[in-house]
Amino acid sequence: MYMTIRSRFALAIVITSIAAASQLFVVRGQSGPRLYTTWSQPGGSIEGAQYSALKQINKANVRQLELQWFHPAPGPTGRFAFSPLVVDNVMYVVGKDSAVFALDAATGKELWSFATEGTPTNRGFNYWESTDRSDRRIIFASRSYLQQLDARTGRPIASFGVNGLVNLREGLGRTPVPTGGAQSGSPGHVFGNLLVLGSAPGEGYNSPPGDIRAFDVITGRLVWTFHTIPRPGEFGYDTWPPDAWKTAGGANTWAEFAVDEKRGIGYFPLGSPTFDLWGGDRKGNNMFGNTLLALDLRTGKRLWHYQLLHHDLWDYDLVTGPKLLTVTHNGKPIDIVAQATKFGLLYVFNRVTGQPLWPIEERPVPQSDVPGEQSSATQPFPTRPAPFSRLKFTEADVNPYLDEAERARIIGILKGARNEGIFTPLSITKDQISVPGELGGANWGGAAADPETGMLYVRSADQPALHAPLQPVEKSTAIDAMAPQPRYTGRLGTMFFAENGMNAMSPPWAQLTAYDLNTGDIKWQAPLGVVPSLAAKGITNTGNNYRVHRNGPVVTAGGLIFIAHFADRTIRAFDKDNGKILWEKKMTPNFAGIPAVYEVNGRQFVAFYGSSVDRPGEGNIAWEGGEEGSQGYYVFSLPSGK
Repeated sequence: MYMTIRSRFALAIVITSIAAASQLFVVRGQSGPRLYTTWSQPGGSIEGAQYSALKQINKANVRQLELQWFHPAPGPTGRFAFSPLVVDNVMYVVGKDSAVFALDAATGKELWSFATEGTPTNRGFNYWESTDRSDRRIIFASRSYLQQLDARTGRPIASFGVNGLVNLREGLGRTPVPTGGAQSGSPGHVFGNLLVLGSAPGEGYNSPPGDIRAFDVITGRLVWTFHTIPRPGEFGYDTWPPDAWKTAGGANTWAEFAVDEKRGIGYFPLGSPTFDLWGGDRKGNNMFGNTLLALDLRTGKRLWHYQLLHHDLWDYDLVTGPKLLTVTHNGKPIDIVAQATKFGLLYVFNRVTGQPLWPIEERPVPQSDVPGEQSSATQPFPTRPAPFSRLKFTEADVNPYLDEAERARIIGILKGARNEGIFTPLSITKDQISVPGELGGANWGGAAADPETGMLYVRSADQPALHAPLQPVEKSTAIDAMAPQPRYTGRLGTMFFAENGMNAMSPPWAQLTAYDLNTGDIKWQAPLGVVPSLAAKGITNTGNNYRVHRNGPVVTAGGLIFIAHFADRTIRAFDKDNGKILWEKKMTPNFAGIPAVYEVNGRQFVAFYGSSVDRPGEGNIAWEGGEEGSQGYYVFSLPSGK
């Protein structure tokens, strides 16, 4: 078993003390009762549930939605996938030329803006307020410096850190201090007077470790650090070569995480150790890489963990935010945490003890043939729930909408590659197929939880990757400290596309999966998106995998799931009970991010971010590029008076 609980007695004492302390620990960031009716935290709440209890917009009237306002955000695009925060009827966003903007949430009118140096946290912000609300702050990072603005005026908080800045590169166990990036594009979470953050230290050789850290939200002082690559004397040190923390990197939370506010527990999905596709210089299971980790947020101490993937060789970092629910299991209510993965499997645990709700089995997997590599003999597979993505790519799975010559070419690649299904390692002698692929399965923003029903909704893609043989790395000063030689490298994110840009695999290419976690059953699955060239022929049941990993769902008490799509430029509302599309609207941008659902003066709004990143290459028929000038925020509501 790869879940460790120090001892049941000790854990009981820890949990009891946390519960008692929670009665005294006031959480800031969402004023008034937390009833899922505001959107002042990433994902809507401190749990990051991607759920709203608002139901003015519902199944009966969603077709009446109208665009109420648009705020343009011209400037850099790239990985930009922003999700707004809304506090006191003010929306906070990244806007023109990467400046921070405060907008009237009902009209879109600009209230203030602040020009940053560099690109601020481009997937969301954090918000904190003092007990008497006299001090209110917007928190973000730019150029790997943590900083804050007065939420009412947009002026920098000069008393924070050193002249208003905290250098996130410091304290990562590297000398000299790294000059590269350390900040994540994703925000952290505010818990009391703590700002808890993950990081994005890089995916190459000699990247720093991805430590989890908590800072005093008022002063910027570092309060605690959890070392995700253990140091001597720390749990998990023996799952790495000696002193690996000095040279190995990654094992970071770069995306979402969840907070059980009552218990004061944070749930962190951790990423791949570096280098992601070869691990001969990091022999062992590499704790806490690819692990769901529960920490006491007051101290940073480990409560429990479960490693979902040993010795990652596929860039299968845990990215989707863990979702917290209460379900009925064996006739009793139980608080759970559910973790969706890039590799198409869903794991469910008792979120207090870390015990799996359903058995998890260690099963044999294909082994590496790369010199110096020691891949894990087994990987943990949940016996329930069923996977939400396909785990193999056979000749029978080739895209049926391609011509015979292209199908034959793809079949030839399948026959010549290492293609043994999920967890097939890369090779140095032939191509390799990863299924569902490092941009497949569930990715950032990929799940929404309904606390009223125990339902979990997962957005996923089946998007196999085609990796060329690994190549030796030339010796360099930067990596010579890491033994052994030779080392190998390869390209990340090389998806297996047909010549016309479509998925080499057969549909469905993207879908929503509804899980009833009271039983572990799949209630329904529905394709997400269309390929415009196929839709023009009446083929609309395929889904579209292209960059859907940047689109997150939100479920509401109105019976709806809102989600936009990058590839077909369409916003949709699904019936959360059966997966049927109740409303859809095609727009001019390529959408990205997680919608924000909020209300102003009794009127409900739904906000989406649209980008205009690039255009399909010549001959690519799989997706449509956004129109010039379309990047910005699109906010919908029912017509006035409805």
